[in-house]
Formats: sequence, C-alpha cells, structure tokens
Amino acid sequence: MAVSTPLLGVIVLIYLMVVFWCGWIAYKRTKEVDDYMLAGRNVHPAILALSYGAAFISTSAIVGFGGAAAVLGMGMLWLAVMNIIVGIFIAFVLFGSRTRSMGVNLKAVTFPELLGRRFQSRFIQGFSGAVIGLFMPLYAGIVLIGGARFVETTLGINYDIAVLILAIIVAAYVITGGLLAVMYTDALQGALMFIGMAVLLALTYIKLGGITEAHLALTNMASLVPDSLAAGGHTGWTSMPAFGSPIWWTLVSTLVLGVGIGVLAQPQLAVRFMTVNSKKSLNRAVFVGGPFILMMTGVAFIVGSLSNVYFFQTDGLIAIAAAGGNQDLIIPEYINGAMPDMFVIVFMVTLLAAAMSTMSSQYHTMGSAIGHDFYREYLMKGNAGKTVTMTRVGIFITIIASVILAYILPISIIARATAIFFGICAAAFLPMYAGALFWRRMTRQGAIASLMVGTFSSLFWLTFVHAKEAVPLGISQALFGVDTILTGTWTVVDPILVATPISAIVAIAVSLLTEPPSDEHLATCYKK
Repeated sequence: MAVSTPLLGVIVLIYLMVVFWCGWIAYKRTKEVDDYMLAGRNVHPAILALSYGAAFISTSAIVGFGGAAAVLGMGMLWLAVMNIIVGIFIAFVLFGSRTRSMGVNLKAVTFPELLGRRFQSRFIQGFSGAVIGLFMPLYAGIVLIGGARFVETTLGINYDIAVLILAIIVAAYVITGGLLAVMYTDALQGALMFIGMAVLLALTYIKLGGITEAHLALTNMASLVPDSLAAGGHTGWTSMPAFGSPIWWTLVSTLVLGVGIGVLAQPQLAVRFMTVNSKKSLNRAVFVGGPFILMMTGVAFIVGSLSNVYFFQTDGLIAIAAAGGNQDLIIPEYINGAMPDMFVIVFMVTLLAAAMSTMSSQYHTMGSAIGHDFYREYLMKGNAGKTVTMTRVGIFITIIASVILAYILPISIIARATAIFFGICAAAFLPMYAGALFWRRMTRQGAIASLMVGTFSSLFWLTFVHAKEAVPLGISQALFGVDTILTGTWTVVDPILVATPISAIVAIAVSLLTEPPSDEHLATCYKK
C-alpha cells in the first residue's frame, strides 16, 4: 500500500536540500583537477569509510541481495563475511595503502590511469576505460531499478517516472561537484543508511516475536520449500544448500565469491584509496568501514530471509510467492506491509540514500573512464579538451545508458547483474591490479595479456557456458544448436572461478617471458 502524507514530502524535501547543500559545498571547493577527480587527496578517514561503504552497498545489496536471501536463505551471510574480510580489511590495509602511494607517485587521477601509468601503456588505460564504460551501466541500471521499485511501491507513482527522477537528481550534483560532491553526499547518505538498517533489524525481530522465535519459525518452514527449489538443492532457509547442487554453486560461486572477491577490483571503490593523504588514514577507516558493511549486508540478508516468516504468518505464502515471483519486489513489499507508516517513510529515505550514493560513484567513474581515460587519453592522446570537461561529457552519456537499461532489464535481475559486473571486473582487472601493486617483475605485455584474456574469457563463459546468461541470450543455441557448449556442473560454475585464474596465470607466464620494466620507472612507482 502506498504511503502518501505531507510528512513524507517534508522529510524527502529536507533530505534533498541537505544533499544539494553538500553538493554545493563541494562545488565551491572544487578548484583543481585533483579536487574534481580525487576530492583533493585530503579526505577524512571517516568520510572515506562511509563513502566507500555507501558506494559499495546500494539498493542492489538491500533490495536485490535481500530478495536473493529471501529465496536462498541465510547462507547469504557468508557474503557479509567476505565483504568485511576482503572488501574492507584486505582492500584498505593491503591494497589501499599501495594504491594511494602509487597514485601519488604517478600523478594518476583514475583507476585505469593508475594501471596505464604503472605499465606505461595508453592501451591499458583506454581499454580499461572502455570496459568500465561498456559494462558499468549495467550495474548502474540495476541500482536505479532497486531505488525506483521501492519508490514505486511506496509512493504509488509510475516506475518509469521514478527512474527518471532519481537519475536527474544524482546527475545534478555529480556533474557539477565531481568526486568531492560524491564523497560528501555519500558520507551523509551512509550515516542515514546505518540508522535505517539498524531500526529495520530491531523492528523485524519485534514483529516476529523475538530473535529466537523468528529464527526457529524460519527453520520450521523447511518443509515449505517449493519442489523446484528443493530439486536444485535448497534444504531450508537456515541451512546451506546441498553441497555441489546447482543452488549451492549459484550461492557460493556467483554471489559469495563473485561479489566477495570482485569488490577488490571495483574501479569506483579503488579510486577512493587515492583520496586520502596517508596510510594511517586508511587504517583508521577500517574501524568505521567494518561495522558499516556488517550492518548493511548482515541486516539485508537476515531480514530478507525472515520475510518468509512474515509472509507465511500473514498470507500463508513464502516470500517469493507473495512478491508475484519477482524477488526484487520482496523487500519493498515486506517493508510496506510489515513496518509502521512512519518507518516506511524513513526507510524510503534510506533506500534513496543507498541508491544515490552508489549511482553518484558509478556516474563519476563511468564518466571519467569514457571521457578521460578512453577518449581524451587513449583515442586523442591527451589532446581533446580538459579532463573535467571530458569527464562531464562522459557522465552525461553513461547516465543515458543506465536509464535505458533500467527500463528494459527483466525482473529479478538485480543480484545477478551485480554479480556479472563484479565478476567481469575481477577477471579483467584483479590480476593486473594486484601485479601492479605487489609484483615489480610484472611487465606491460603481461598486464595487457591478462586484461584481454580476463575480459574475453569472462564474456565467453557468460555467453556460451553459464546457463543463467547463455540460455536467455541464445547465442550458443543459434551457433551450435545447444543451450550451452558444456554440460553438467560447468553450467552453474560462475565465470569468476574460471576467467580470473586463467587471467592470473597468463599475467605471470607472459611477464616471466618478457623484459621487465626499467629500474628507473619502478623506483618512481614504488617510491615511499
């Protein structure tokens, strides 16, 4: 049931006014290229952590992965564990400090530029920018879907209009204020998200009679697992799927490992490490980022799973049935049905914050990748307009692309599309990125080979082997007369488990067979 009260309008108006105020402050403080592209390289640790977390955790995590947890169960909590260990601790402590240092040494202002200058290759910078510009709109599109779906169910307005409104609002402050505006507004939105999710968890347990009662009720619902899910290995919402079953492979390889490992190679997150002024700032940010990610992902997965109890008690249905078969609607339907009207209003602002924080980071990253890295630096060899101008043009182009995708993508796509993008980034960038930071012997040729093999092997697996994409695409069927060119377990193994190891092996082999970089260049890259 849609919520429509004067109070809702007032709260949303106040929220948007504060967001634009943050964007205006950032705009006034944006004087140089480093300000627009890297927030001046002097961001406070708390703002870094909240901005990183808010950019990472979006409506795709809350709505999409919360809905996935409603279908698959609390095994999704392993993704929360991976997010904290890999996405926060390893990312900040191991990758973050070296990224910041090398970015300063090489005067890089984007993630592709860092890689390109480390390996002295315009091709790496340009091709990396093209990969981001081509595939990140898919990720941005599903974030738009998550926010718009909740606005649709809460306010009762047309979904297409909701998509357009969200895109225009975010575009307004990203295009004008750059990364400084993104990080200021992200910090505000991250704080709102933390409060909203904490209240959601508390109200859910109260609604279901307490922690023990809620989890026991969910355990006792194991017999209600639909035959189609049981046949795929689903054993209940409080236990892991049967080992080696199709659902187990989907949960473990696609969602837990695909997103949990892929986070290390997310361009919009890696660039944030270059916005602080010291390694100490990165270490301090861990103590804010860890609890934030735990609250965001942990609550989404727990509440998503427990929504089955609520829907069964009220409608006699499990969550996916109550949502009409669209798992992207489970969390919106649960919030609107189970929560008090006042909290529905508060949570709508929480989801707006989640959507806008991630979208702003995506738009800035896509804009810089297309406008600066691919067009200005690679195609035009640095001779086409200023970096800020070209980035703004790129932002505009990629916003249009993400809005179009939000209109045409199918239902229940949010979690899957997120995993696809994270997996492509892991295969294309992670071996090269890790080699750039930790292995002096890695060469330009090794990096290029790893980038190309990782990108195209990931796309090949998605197109011809992994059934969730290969079957709907139909390319394998058209060319070879079969849905997938491999059969059995291979069809449920996510591309990240195949393409990323191949990319890493190629990077090592080619680097060992080619001439190492000059000592002078390495001294510049690794200067303390």
